[in-house]
Amino acid sequence: MPEIKSLSIGQVVAEKVFKITRDSLVRYAGASGDFNPIHYRDDVAKSVGLPGVLAHGMLTMGASISPVIAWAGSPLAVVDYSVRFTKPVVVPPTGYAELKVVATVGLIEEENSRVRIDLTTTFEENTVLGKAQAWVKLS
Repeated sequence: MPEIKSLSIGQVVAEKVFKITRDSLVRYAGASGDFNPIHYRDDVAKSVGLPGVLAHGMLTMGASISPVIAWAGSPLAVVDYSVRFTKPVVVPPTGYAELKVVATVGLIEEENSRVRIDLTTTFEENTVLGKAQAWVKLS
């Protein structure tokens, strides 16, 4: 687990790139029970005005917090996490959608032994999660 005294505002503490494929969406649908056809059928996605099949929002959210959990050393260290979904992640029929996550120290509360980690999650140079923040309790 990181030492709170070793951190500074603006410090990047974790980065990760995720490659989301249509297979990823099938696996996530099976695990989550979210079988909305916009996550696997282009015709349905386009019929409701979407550019194509979208990654599940909760898949994007879950992927985004995973480098923070790895940095903190335990999922129990993350005591709060919230995001706003701002742009879709369109997953092509072949290949993958590349999701980039950068986790930065946004605020340090030494008296409470916790830090706010600000997440920047991008797809095709667009930020897909707004106000993505996690509070991490450090010992």
